[in-house]
Amino acid sequence: MSNKVAVVVGGGQTLGAFLCAGLAQQGYLVAVADLNGENADKTAAQINQTTGKEAAKGFRVDATDEESVIRLAQAVDAAFGRVDLLVYSAGVAKAAPITSFPLKDFEFSVAVNLTGYFLCAREFAKLMVRDGIKGRIIQINSKSGKVGSKHNCGYSAAKFGGVGLTQSLALDLADNGITVNSLMLGNLLKSPMFQSLIPQYAKKLGIPENEVEQVYIDKVPLKRGCDYQDVLNVLLFYASEQASYCTGQSINITGGQVMF
Repeated sequence: MSNKVAVVVGGGQTLGAFLCAGLAQQGYLVAVADLNGENADKTAAQINQTTGKEAAKGFRVDATDEESVIRLAQAVDAAFGRVDLLVYSAGVAKAAPITSFPLKDFEFSVAVNLTGYFLCAREFAKLMVRDGIKGRIIQINSKSGKVGSKHNCGYSAAKFGGVGLTQSLALDLADNGITVNSLMLGNLLKSPMFQSLIPQYAKKLGIPENEVEQVYIDKVPLKRGCDYQDVLNVLLFYASEQASYCTGQSINITGGQVMF
């Protein structure tokens, strides 16, 4: 296990950085890739400090740019020589009612949430196929990829697209023993992305900002938000040998909020 290599795109901060650290604790060597190269280097340095060895390395990538993703794959290959797991954790959300939703915001959401996933999956699948590695590709998705999201059409449309892409990649790569799955997260209430949307949600709901989180907690049968650890727990299973018979799935981590 000690020589397995994980690539986490969007690994420089928040959930992505947490997943990088969790994978390193499980013995993976981790390529931390992020649009913010400084954050990627910082996350890698923290992992190396914690583990006491050179377990991680930072890389800058613009997942929406084909040449940038190709260069990332080459750089990771040069640094580590193999890839066993790709985690696509890059994501953006910009909220607005459909009648005033800017095209540039819609296109940006599709580029980061969907096109970037496609490009990274394509390039890292090539390395897995080349080396005969029965690897894992895991997309960090959202419950908004299964149910529509009010004032979030760009995000939800891209996340629904991710489900179709995951199923198609799973079929493409099944002969190589590479599995592809999406993790459908509930609301990460403490994440910067959710926190940044609170003023818009407060306006949408007509309530004070400090009441927004509770509204979202009340929608969840298990009565709490989704934690980073919840995501890591499920990720580690689907990255493992125990999940070798599961592919093309969209796995809910929603506290019962979405059940199909």
